[in-house]
Amino acid sequence: MSQTIEQRLAALGVELPAAAKSVANYLPVIGTGRLVLTSGQLPLADGKLIATGLLGRDLDVGDGALAAKQCALNVLAQARTYLGSLERIARIVKITVFVASAPDFTEQHLVANGASDFLVDALGDKGKHARSALGVAALPMNAPVEIEAILEIDQEQ
Repeated sequence: MSQTIEQRLAALGVELPAAAKSVANYLPVIGTGRLVLTSGQLPLADGKLIATGLLGRDLDVGDGALAAKQCALNVLAQARTYLGSLERIARIVKITVFVASAPDFTEQHLVANGASDFLVDALGDKGKHARSALGVAALPMNAPVEIEAILEIDQEQ
C-alpha cells in the first residue's frame, strides 16, 4: 500500500500551513476543467517572509532554494484548501519560479530546484513537472522567490 501525500509530508517532517488569503482583487487559487492554477505564492511562514532580498546580492543559492521550497509548500496549502484533499492531485503539470536576482545572478535554475525537489519528495511521480525559472528585478514585499503552479486533478476522487 502506498503512502498518501499527507503521510509523505509527515515523513518529511513537514506540516502544511494554512493557505494565505488574497490581499487584493484576485483569487489565490482557481480551477477550470481538470486544472487548478495557483496565484503566485511567496515564501511565507506564519504570515512572514522567511527571507528577503535579491539572490546574488543579499542571499545565496541555498537561501533561495529554501525560500522556493517554502513557496512550493504554500502551493500545496492552496491546493489542499481548494480541493479538500491533496489526494485529488493527479500531477503537478508546471511551476513557474520567479527569482528576484542581482543583475549578474544566473543560477535561478538552482534556486528553483528547492521547489522541484520538494514537490517530487512530497508527491512522488505526481510531483514531476515542467518548469520555468526566471530572474526578475523585484518581487512583492521584497520576497526573493515567488512560485505559481498548474495542477491536474483526478476527477474520480
